[in-house]
Amino acid sequence: MPDEASLDRLRTPSLTRDQILEHPLFLTIEVEIATHLVGIHEETPRLARLKASHQKWIMTQMLYALQLERDPLAASTGLTASRLYDVLARYAVVSRNTVASYLAELVAYKFLRDAPDSQDKRKRPLEITDAAAKAMYSWFLGHMVCLDRLDGGNRAERSESDPALFRLGQPYAARALIDDPAWRNLPETVSSFIWAESGGMVLHELISRLPSDKEEDGRIFLGEISIAEIAQKYAISATNVKRMFAPAETAGLLGWERPRRRGRLWFSPPFLRDYFYWQSVKFAALDEAVHWAEQQSRSDTASGVTRNHKAG
Repeated sequence: MPDEASLDRLRTPSLTRDQILEHPLFLTIEVEIATHLVGIHEETPRLARLKASHQKWIMTQMLYALQLERDPLAASTGLTASRLYDVLARYAVVSRNTVASYLAELVAYKFLRDAPDSQDKRKRPLEITDAAAKAMYSWFLGHMVCLDRLDGGNRAERSESDPALFRLGQPYAARALIDDPAWRNLPETVSSFIWAESGGMVLHELISRLPSDKEEDGRIFLGEISIAEIAQKYAISATNVKRMFAPAETAGLLGWERPRRRGRLWFSPPFLRDYFYWQSVKFAALDEAVHWAEQQSRSDTASGVTRNHKAG
């Protein structure tokens, strides 16, 4: 039986990137997280599409981090278009106009709104709406569940019992990932999907159907998947879906077993290996973040510090 104090802390240490990548259950949790993310899309398809390219993922994670780091008593904190651009400008992944139009899109779809208690209306501070907050928390918790599968940990349980683990952990992970070239700069093998609009969701869909990594003649088969099916599910044109597949298909990294993209779709081992390595970067950053967040939360509790951050 665990002692009472052990129920109030994470019971396993954080895993390294290599430990995650080489774990025999890593393929299993990759299928699980892909299935989880497809589920978020099915529940809120408009929101999922708005963050389904790598550029939008970066903007979404950082705007949420700025929101969670907001102190209502400090006008210099929180989410504004200029603040989001300033954070991302050194990485040269977005322009000022891209940031402004993306935030306007999120406001139009009611995923962002004007912050009601702002002390400086000229800068137009924004805050996350409930629908967006729910989706981000589900994203975070889904990854905690998968990490727990690797080592029998209690990250998900602790995150649900102590909101500070999410409130502090998401900004920590977002900043760590955006600062890491291994995450920010995509492997060439998968970049045609992940940089494309909705391409991230298409790749999640494919990974969610991965039965195993057992090779057949140097290929890993996913089953029968058509371009038309993918296009219809994710509300994008068949032409755009073909454009995502084309570079990897031309390079022999994936394809179909019969001409004219018919029969079972297959991945090559290098395609899957590069994608899994890239994903291991994310899982390791989130694991480090939740452990750091728990230390901060325990330190704050012991010292009586009250943080004013709010989750939107």
